[in-house]
Amino acid sequence: MKMPAVIQTYHVSNTRPKVDIYYPVIIQLDDSNMQRQLNQMLFKEMNKLLIDNSYYEPSLVELFATYEIKNNQRGILSINLIVYFFTGGAHGMTVVKSLTFDTRTGRMYNLPDLFKPGSPYVQRISEYVRRHIQQWKIPVLEPFKQISPNQDFYIADTSLVVYFQLYEISPYVAGFPYFPIPLLDLQDLIKPGSPADRMMTFIGN
Repeated sequence: MKMPAVIQTYHVSNTRPKVDIYYPVIIQLDDSNMQRQLNQMLFKEMNKLLIDNSYYEPSLVELFATYEIKNNQRGILSINLIVYFFTGGAHGMTVVKSLTFDTRTGRMYNLPDLFKPGSPYVQRISEYVRRHIQQWKIPVLEPFKQISPNQDFYIADTSLVVYFQLYEISPYVAGFPYFPIPLLDLQDLIKPGSPADRMMTFIGN
């Protein structure tokens, strides 16, 4: 059985502007080269997120970065990198970037990688999202059509969670709309050997 990855938190701070960054570092993997590769990808993605969201801008007033581990079992690490930044105005902005890795191979997965080639995963997930927007009465900026083929997602145990950034489909006050979908509801579309397939086999075990 593949043991969970051990995650250590590193902290970088500054006072002018006010900056607090907490970022994840994987330690104690059996394969040191794989550990280095995964940590380089995590650092690269966090750095890109900081650069894209005003870290080096003179207008920056405050920035807070952290992370959340959403899945860390069966060799699948799904982690959210979160950056809040404020450059003035009515309120700050928050951006979430989700990364899903196979800690055995070092591969990072995008949403299409979870499904069989040519499968109608966009339509199936979009139908689920559309139905739950109505059920949960989520305010939307315009009628929802469909997810992007590369929609933001993470894996959480036996669910696939797709979500939308602030203002992507909803007003700011609605926050991040998250839609957890049981993997069993998508099992006919899931690609064998993918992280979704590996987590689905966890059901009932």
